[in-house]
Amino acid sequence: MNVLITGGSRGIGAAVARRFGEKGAHVALCAREEDPLHEVAADIVSAGGEATTQRADVRDEFDVERFAETAARAGGPLDLVVANAGVYHGDPGATPLADESYAAFDDHLRTNGRGVFATIRESVPHLADDARVLVPSGSIARDAKAGFGSYAVSKGLAEALARQFAADLDVPVGVVDPGQVSTELTGEGPGRDAEEVADLFHWAATEAPAEDLDGGVLDLRAWKQATG
Repeated sequence: MNVLITGGSRGIGAAVARRFGEKGAHVALCAREEDPLHEVAADIVSAGGEATTQRADVRDEFDVERFAETAARAGGPLDLVVANAGVYHGDPGATPLADESYAAFDDHLRTNGRGVFATIRESVPHLADDARVLVPSGSIARDAKAGFGSYAVSKGLAEALARQFAADLDVPVGVVDPGQVSTELTGEGPGRDAEEVADLFHWAATEAPAEDLDGGVLDLRAWKQATG
């Protein structure tokens, strides 16, 4: 299995990369800084998988194009794409939209929205016939809460992109919602450990019914109901 993951150096991306490495997959992972990727790659290899790393910024479509090409050359057609890279400027829950800077707004949309677009668009030429595409998100994209500002707006855009790609492509594209996860992106706040939700992503990629994933949202409840 050949897996492409953006934002693979930490948090959910790193946890999902390690889980697929444990399953013997080839995992191509990128991030803005390459050095942290090497630690994740070493874990993948020691677990029995294969790893390819490349520095890439999802805000730059040429970076993403090169990364997708590298992943396909190294591991063959892409069986799974996880458009995971994301940013949060400020403290979660303390960034009301009316107070946000234009710079924060622009970078949230450019990274968390346009970055998803670039990741999927540049992966399309390399997708296997039975590939799947996962877009990590959260309920904040669908259920507005005060203080999440343009981050929430950007996740709404990411989910809209998943739905539209699902309508346009012949492979299932959908959202995976792991609930509240404690990562560096969320300021290490309360939530599940990223390693705890890696199995949700593996299930969504390999076992969940394609019709449930395509254009939909798979969350912890769906996973637990399906797996007992």
